[in-house]
Amino acid sequence: MFSIVNNTLLWKILVYLLSVTLLSPLLSLILISFGNTHGLWTHLVETVLVRYVINTLLLMLGVAVLSSVFGIFTAWIIARYQFRFSKVIDLMMLLPAACPAYLVAYAYTDFFEYAGPVQGILRNVMSWSSPSEYFFPEIRSLGGAIFVLSSVLYPYIYLLARTAFRQIPESLLEITSLYNKSSFWKLGLPIARPAIAAGVALVCMEVVSDFGTVEYFSLETLTLGIFNVWIGMNSITAAAQLATFSFIFIIALLILELKSRSGRRFNDTSRKQRRPEMVSIKGGKAFFYCFICLLPVSFGFLIPISILISNTLSGLSWSSILESLIILRNTLLVSFVGSLTIMFVATLCVTVSKITDDKKLQVFSRLSATGYAFPGTILAIGVIITVGYFDRIFTLFDIESSTGPFYISGSIFVLIFAYLIRFLAVGYGAILSGLEKTSPNLIWASRTLGVNFSRTITKVTLPLIKPSIIAGGVLVFVDIMKELPMTLLLRPFNFDTLATHTYQFAHDELMSEASLPALMIILAGLVPIIFLNKILRTNYK
Repeated sequence: MFSIVNNTLLWKILVYLLSVTLLSPLLSLILISFGNTHGLWTHLVETVLVRYVINTLLLMLGVAVLSSVFGIFTAWIIARYQFRFSKVIDLMMLLPAACPAYLVAYAYTDFFEYAGPVQGILRNVMSWSSPSEYFFPEIRSLGGAIFVLSSVLYPYIYLLARTAFRQIPESLLEITSLYNKSSFWKLGLPIARPAIAAGVALVCMEVVSDFGTVEYFSLETLTLGIFNVWIGMNSITAAAQLATFSFIFIIALLILELKSRSGRRFNDTSRKQRRPEMVSIKGGKAFFYCFICLLPVSFGFLIPISILISNTLSGLSWSSILESLIILRNTLLVSFVGSLTIMFVATLCVTVSKITDDKKLQVFSRLSATGYAFPGTILAIGVIITVGYFDRIFTLFDIESSTGPFYISGSIFVLIFAYLIRFLAVGYGAILSGLEKTSPNLIWASRTLGVNFSRTITKVTLPLIKPSIIAGGVLVFVDIMKELPMTLLLRPFNFDTLATHTYQFAHDELMSEASLPALMIILAGLVPIIFLNKILRTNYK
């Protein structure tokens, strides 16, 4: 009995240490923000901070509204109506989620700029000879950023709204029909409001975290401001202060998301009632609904990927293929190692905290998985500060490698550590969901028979949640492949991933060269999207 207790205590101590380590970048960021900036923070407040805040708020508001329009109406159509190709369209609605926003921004800029095909065709058809003879909206603007981000982020709202709409009991729909009321405005929207609010909060968090799009469009937001202050002004303290200031937005969004999720309990009673039959439609109405649903899919996936394929074919060469394959090897390496590390830590934290039923440990482990809510630029600053502390410890104890003093900074381990903090929430959620669906009887039976804690986890718990581990690992793998700001800031010297490789070419306006690695990223992202849709369809049956 003593060995079992001792064994359990050892695992709990390990999880506590991991949680503190994962929280240390955020704590380090807050501590360093109290440092002296030699008047730079005052200068930022007097000059650009207001502009950063206004642009961030306008971008969040615009994307929230447009992505809601894209997601809510299409979710209602797919949830309530059955028509030709409706199941195919349902899958297609999720495809934009596989496209990182910055890749879509690159594609649309190349397509709509002055030298692009759209304006070129207009000039030929209308016989225009100079830009002064006509007006064409500038894609690299606040409106362009709203359009691009909304086109790829609406699936967050679509998924949650579709789920809520499908859970509406048939009896309530019959009541609205009896009183000749609109089932969408009077019933669907009020019931789905918590789910929609949660989706909007997730969208806004992604907007706050976005770096590639706003940087390419030269849109001065808080995220870009942090990057500029750190790299451009060489002041990590001022960048930390700006990052700490941006916590206000993040915390507000987290509170909104948590409250929205708690409000979703309103829908739980519908599970005991009969689900509504989908309305079969044909003819012009079906064609119109099909057009409405395909519109955001075209904006977020079909048009961008067509542009990227066209650019790839026009600039394809053996040298570009070989170069992309080398970069792909680097990307697969960090993605594979990162996903294994993340799933190991997530499995450890969730299983130990849940099986021991230690409430404090559960709080600590959940806090360690909050990194997903913070922009990559913010986390990168915290990681640099934390790694600097580790390097000082190694120097203090004269720890050396074969080539001299041992430093973590500038190594691939920094990237893996940053990915662990950023994407632990993805793996944590998958493991927690799987564990909550399994019966605890087998676990408690194992403990009652005297099996120690370690063997209970390895022989009982892990086989039960194996599908969740695989699902979470796939999602984390793709998230790492798409990640840009942290990789750009923390990667070792002369080390590129597909994301940074694409960014560098796009930043130099070499879109033909950027298109092939961009396509590789998107194709990799399609796998978990199809997998996710399959899981959701199974749950609806």
